[in-house]
Amino acid sequence: MIYQYKVNANKYVGMRLDKYISLNLSHLSRSKIKFLINKNKVLVNDLNKDPDYKITLNDKIKVIEEIKNETYLKGENIKLNIVYEDKELIVIDKPAGLVMHPGAGNQSGTLVNALINHCGDSFSFVGENQRPGIVHRIDKDTSGLVVVAKNDFTHANLSDQFSKHSIKRKYVAICWGIITPTKGTISSLISRSDRNRTKMKSSKIRGKSAITHYKTLKTLKDEKNSKIASVVECQLETGRTHQIRVHLSEKGHPIFGDRIYGRSPMRKLKSLSDESRELINKLPGQALHAQFLEFYHPRKEKKMNFQSVIPVYLSNLINSIKS
Repeated sequence: MIYQYKVNANKYVGMRLDKYISLNLSHLSRSKIKFLINKNKVLVNDLNKDPDYKITLNDKIKVIEEIKNETYLKGENIKLNIVYEDKELIVIDKPAGLVMHPGAGNQSGTLVNALINHCGDSFSFVGENQRPGIVHRIDKDTSGLVVVAKNDFTHANLSDQFSKHSIKRKYVAICWGIITPTKGTISSLISRSDRNRTKMKSSKIRGKSAITHYKTLKTLKDEKNSKIASVVECQLETGRTHQIRVHLSEKGHPIFGDRIYGRSPMRKLKSLSDESRELINKLPGQALHAQFLEFYHPRKEKKMNFQSVIPVYLSNLINSIKS
């Protein structure tokens, strides 16, 4: 549903944008309005504005509200590894292989379907249609911590924290080669590839700002004692699609098991033990795990942080290679 207004009365001049919308669309909560504004679903004179934007005379305001489809999303009895839960939010340790939400080719069997089953039908009305509760995503074949909102207030608050880059997220990756320097920052603009729309790429002229801070935790050696790979901690300042995978691959250090951004180099693979090669071949996807998550609780207004142990198949792989 699209609502359009033109400000033609002086009494609205100087009023905050979110308050103006609240007066005209009383069925929307203030948190929902803030969420729509942050998601660029509210335009003023065809431009995105902040919730505290001050209305001026003759402003043209457009509000795009997605209508929820009550019958589209269904709960499914899928086991969840719940790290923390209260009335406002839930933190999940997602396994590799589980898709975050329904989409093209994945209408069921997703984290969202599991959450609707766990939280109840009302959960399907939180946030965006087809993505209820979702405020950030990790790839299907990436494992680790995800926070999900259970109501619109929390959804808007967490979305705001993500947009301001105040949420701390750290990943552990196993990648080919030795990164130099061993600690640093990778910065680029990331956009979708023109040749392959399922891939992302860095660009100097277009795309969204992407910043990854990294440091090497451990270097790994082959059977001849030559340095061959690295265990790297990556902290996201931004959270673009495939960001860590793109940044490490373009730096010349693709992640183990990443079938999109870098296959295993045959020469290096052959230099590993039979055990290590077998473990690499059995990886369910890229060797990337969302290990640490920190944010401010929207209601309790206190910092919360969570740590996840890397999956056994990744720790076994690391331990199988000399360090």
